[in-house]
Amino acid sequence: MSELVIPKRFNGPANSGNGGYSCGVFAAAAGFPDLPRSVVTLRLPPPLHTPLTVERGEEESRILHGDAVIATVTPGADQIPAVPPVPVETAEECHARYQGHTYHPFPTCFVCGLGRPEHDGLALTPGPLPGRPREVACTWRPDPSLAAPDGTLDPAFVWAALDCPSGWTEDLSARPRVLGRMSAQIHTLPSAGERYVITASSTEPEGRKIFSHSSLHTEAGTLLAVASATWITVPHGDTPPA
Repeated sequence: MSELVIPKRFNGPANSGNGGYSCGVFAAAAGFPDLPRSVVTLRLPPPLHTPLTVERGEEESRILHGDAVIATVTPGADQIPAVPPVPVETAEECHARYQGHTYHPFPTCFVCGLGRPEHDGLALTPGPLPGRPREVACTWRPDPSLAAPDGTLDPAFVWAALDCPSGWTEDLSARPRVLGRMSAQIHTLPSAGERYVITASSTEPEGRKIFSHSSLHTEAGTLLAVASATWITVPHGDTPPA
């Protein structure tokens, strides 16, 4: 067994880890590197600044806090379909339509919250694409503070960037939801300081769940990474709207 910790900086809801970042950390710690991807299922909100135990298995690995199962990691052998890219200008225009400007159920989220200090989060603002229901887009320019000395990004940041946009494919401010399951395939890691385009789409809600896909492309349209996710509606976010 080994241990890991989700630092407080990388929250989603105020008191738990950002779902995408946590899934990326869990996949790296307990995944199956010889397979195309791992599927991470969050069983409980990932606690922050808390030692978690990694219990590796041949068919399933588990992330534990004491006896409580925080997440499971299983092999995923199939390919994840890509969401088509849009021109960078189109993605930039989506910023003004980001519903989080009006109300954000998790305002300090590391990925898409607007209530964080400057340069401390990913600052993604995925807005709806006109005429394309349940599709959003945004740009992402990874801050140099996220990069290792050689300029590369930890894959967990790519998981994080592919996470929240897919949650905003349905109005997250009207129906708060949290990540339940995620899988990602990273073909090429992005570089700090460069501008990228993220697109996401989802199916119509099925009860409390929506099923989504997201993609990361370069400005020129080269595919870098893809993800699939399952989101689950919750009663409210950190601060219920008035």
